Amino acid sequence: MTEFLTSHWLDIVTTVLGLAYILLEYRASIWMWAVGFAMQALGIVLYYQKGLYADCGMEFYYLTMTVYGYWKWKTHPQPLSVEGGGIKSLLPSLNRERLGVGLLIIATIWAAIYWLLVTFTNSNVPLADSFTTALSIVGIWALAHKYLEQWFIWIVVDVVTSVLYFYKDIPFKASLYALYVIIAIFGYIKWRKMINIS
Repeated sequence: MTEFLTSHWLDIVTTVLGLAYILLEYRASIWMWAVGFAMQALGIVLYYQKGLYADCGMEFYYLTMTVYGYWKWKTHPQPLSVEGGGIKSLLPSLNRERLGVGLLIIATIWAAIYWLLVTFTNSNVPLADSFTTALSIVGIWALAHKYLEQWFIWIVVDVVTSVLYFYKDIPFKASLYALYVIIAIFGYIKWRKMINIS
């Protein structure tokens, strides 16, 4: 048991931080960004050790976005709250052309990361690793801008990541991402109610 815990300590710690992060996101708390920073810093080491190189590289982007997200939420006069009405929806502004451009951006990022993984690493899961990374790049940007639809992105990311992490023997984080799917569904419902109330 001790040996198992010792070999999985990074997985366990980042899982605990991840649970705190998603619950703070659900509550629309600005403190999610600070917890996220710590989680991503440790995640760099964990994913590198497990050969999830796109996820490892993604953590550097996440670190930058946690600083940006905190600044954005802190300095803007409309906080994420029922009173402030700061949650926005992409749907009213999305037409077919903008949706097509968005999907093209995701596909381009996915293809670029896939090529990097196949060309420069020994990754044995380049398709899934690059897919979740590409979606996550867009998802964290949407979260920083307080878009309701960011929850849809995270649901897809969480499902695929959960399966991928079980495969890569990161069982605690894999279980956390399975839980994320449920929390993301409820998070979407909560944020939508907040929009309707405001």
